[in-house]
Amino acid sequence: MASNAGMAPFLSNPSDGGASSTSNTAALYRQRLASAQLYLCTDSRKGKGDFADFVDAAYRGGVDIIQLRDKNIEAAEELACLDVLSAAAQRHGKLFSANDRADIALLSGAHVLHVGQDDVSLPAARHLMGPHPVIGLSTHTPAHVDAAMAIDELDYFCAGPVWATPTKPGRAAAGLELVDYAAARTTETGSQRAWFAIGGIDHATIGHVIEAGARRVVVVRAITEANDPCSAAESLKSALPPLS
Repeated sequence: MASNAGMAPFLSNPSDGGASSTSNTAALYRQRLASAQLYLCTDSRKGKGDFADFVDAAYRGGVDIIQLRDKNIEAAEELACLDVLSAAAQRHGKLFSANDRADIALLSGAHVLHVGQDDVSLPAARHLMGPHPVIGLSTHTPAHVDAAMAIDELDYFCAGPVWATPTKPGRAAAGLELVDYAAARTTETGSQRAWFAIGGIDHATIGHVIEAGARRVVVVRAITEANDPCSAAESLKSALPPLS
């Protein structure tokens, strides 16, 4: 079971400065999100048994956010992995994310909760999580993008999958058109909300999403299947243009 090391913000008491601490925590998480460009999703690496070393190497290589996404582990094991991820994030001054389940995110003290279109509603997630964790949403169509840009409870969204990917079997590719749409709508509205292109992005395809207007990306296999995850992260990060 995960320790309580990452849960201090949830346990703050306003009578002893907790309100100020919560405000500072919220600002720190959003500051880190604003500068984040490389987001990694990984499973628990149960077969390899190297989760702690892997996430440390990924952060060291320049990954800004790591999300644990593993549908094949039980809650106790997920919390244990998130505890490891929390410690690595703290060492590197980065963010860590829980996937789908607000209860797991809350128990682990996750900095970020990412949900899909069919998961818990954004108002419900914010009500449960409180004001300071970052909340993100998957979007798959222009209508989803428009809706995401108007949701007050949301901090960022992901647009994709740009290309079909085995991590989302059965999900049709949205294509580069969705990346182009998200970039155009962001420019038109002057929105400062962070968004990431996702789905099939690797060293060979990252240039295409950049040309379509993405400045932030989510990757999976480009790092999880790399022989040297630190170097893979460094290469991907260096390919991304500076945030304007």
